[in-house]
Amino acid sequence: MELTPLRTWDDFFPGSDQFVIPQVRDLTKWNNRVVNNLFYYQTNHLVFAVTVFLILGFLSPIGMLMGMAVVSLVFLGSVWAGENKAMIKDFKTMLNDFKKQNTILFVIAMMAASYFLMFLLKGIIVFVSGITFPLLLIFTHASLRFNKNTIWVVGLKNSPMGILLEALGQKEEILQKFFEFVEEKERNQKDTCMHTAQS
Repeated sequence: MELTPLRTWDDFFPGSDQFVIPQVRDLTKWNNRVVNNLFYYQTNHLVFAVTVFLILGFLSPIGMLMGMAVVSLVFLGSVWAGENKAMIKDFKTMLNDFKKQNTILFVIAMMAASYFLMFLLKGIIVFVSGITFPLLLIFTHASLRFNKNTIWVVGLKNSPMGILLEALGQKEEILQKFFEFVEEKERNQKDTCMHTAQS
């Protein structure tokens, strides 16, 4: 994996004149701006996301660890349940039998489980916020930052953003659209220079 260079703070977060509200009616230009900034500033965004995640973890370490554990267990449990459908069916049958024979104990167990889930909810919110809040800030920065730099570094396809887009199945389509946008932009700049030189 190859990382793009870490951009300077003045480049990453310059004055307010370099932050422009995107043209929301022209989704292609907005998309190209976001993709360009995500690739160009990907190392800065990665450092920023990890920093925000660690700050939230520092502010609520128990909640973060608890949320991480719960989310991991839910994910592993869903994978296990998908592979062991027969056992799940047997468990449902056993649970129905227990509910019919011990109604009061079943209600008490459900109430206890509900209180336990509410107790875990804070940790889940902290952990999910540690992931979604940095993503929201990164998307906002990529949308608002007006960046004229469209020169990409060598090895872009092996960068974290390239690998992420490939995992999402979006890389080829987005790269193709972006390269078309860059070529069109360069053609327009050359045409403008030629018209200026002729006049």
